Amino acid sequence: MEFLLEALQRAAELTVGGDPDLYSAVWISLKVSLIAILLTTLLAIPSGFALSTLSFPGRNLLIAACQTLMALPTVVIGLLLYTLFFRQGPLGTLGLLFTPTAMVVGQVLLTLPLVIALVYAALQQIDRRYLEEAWLLGAGPWQRLLVLLRQGRIALVVAIFTGFTRAISEVGSAMMVGGNIRGVTRNITTSIALETSKGEFALGIALGLILVFIAFCSQILILSLKRRLDAR
Repeated sequence: MEFLLEALQRAAELTVGGDPDLYSAVWISLKVSLIAILLTTLLAIPSGFALSTLSFPGRNLLIAACQTLMALPTVVIGLLLYTLFFRQGPLGTLGLLFTPTAMVVGQVLLTLPLVIALVYAALQQIDRRYLEEAWLLGAGPWQRLLVLLRQGRIALVVAIFTGFTRAISEVGSAMMVGGNIRGVTRNITTSIALETSKGEFALGIALGLILVFIAFCSQILILSLKRRLDAR
């Protein structure tokens, strides 16, 4: 018990004192995850719209694939990208392995099926009369998409924040394709794994508490938005 209290005290000192390794890891996590969720959003919203409103061969298969891949282990994504990006791999000449870019790609692959599935589910809940009215008024595909986005904006924001929480808390892909390089690709989760393995529990606890705080804030926002959605 005394050891735990000392570790917590030291963790508080590191957090308040502005430990450079701690804040570097937090900054890298936020930067990579925000870029990843931005790219995911740009891809997921049109994809979810297409799955929700269009009929084409393989549509049900794509929906099932997205729902299945929602629970894809992060280490599987890391393994896939490592085989693509390592020096003798198909994309080895790009030099992406052990870079923040590779981490972004990994998080996009991780969150894209999840956000597409959530966007699809959100758009399915919208009254189809809005879409029919827009179609009767001569709205094109992008205009109909804007109509759906406006009606389902709260559910869509929930989907995006859910994807962000999933991205910032993953460790397997980040460790494998990022390489855990200090000041470059070492984020919160990989730092926790490293510091714990070294017996430096104070820094690991401090980073863990920060990660929990970020996830908690995201969940509070998600619950608040869901309450607004249920009240409509």
